[in-house]
Amino acid sequence: MTLQWTAVAFFLYVEIGVLLIFCLPFISPKRWQSVFRLGIWNRLAGFWNKGFLTMIIILIVLFLDAVREVRKYSGAQTGKDSKLHPNMFDHLHMKLFRAQRNLYISGFSLFLWLVMRRVVMLINQLATALLNGAALQTQTDGANEAAKKYMEDNELLKQALEDGVVDKGSAEAKVELRKEVQKLSEDLENAREGG
Repeated sequence: MTLQWTAVAFFLYVEIGVLLIFCLPFISPKRWQSVFRLGIWNRLAGFWNKGFLTMIIILIVLFLDAVREVRKYSGAQTGKDSKLHPNMFDHLHMKLFRAQRNLYISGFSLFLWLVMRRVVMLINQLATALLNGAALQTQTDGANEAAKKYMEDNELLKQALEDGVVDKGSAEAKVELRKEVQKLSEDLENAREGG
């Protein structure tokens, strides 16, 4: 293999290794997101898009070069010189094999480079969704506790009105209590609708 194809093959193996590490089930998306938010990545963020596009262009150029080589050696036929060079047929097939190998290496490298970027974005989105879900759960629990408190207060006020604990001669107190019961009932309904 020439140096360029050795580098592309190494790049392919690194991509496979990184994607396998991303797929480890015991590392949560929240942990990956914390790794992605390290200070070093913030410093490299300005270069990330340029580096990504540069790698895409390099891999596309190498892919097109490999396609050209495969087409060149696929159409090559042994001619009159094959009698002069008995290993010509084997030599052509060896070059075709190398061209096809280079095509597969560059094609898979290009594909996995795009997949790796998408996996990183999906991991970040999943971690954000998990954090939002936890925040919504906390908010829902708080609304449920407030609704239970309002229901208990409402029951206590109704019980106080029915038992006559409130001074029966004081109509103003009854009106005040009814207003408070009405207000608590409205708050309870709002909490039920919001939660």
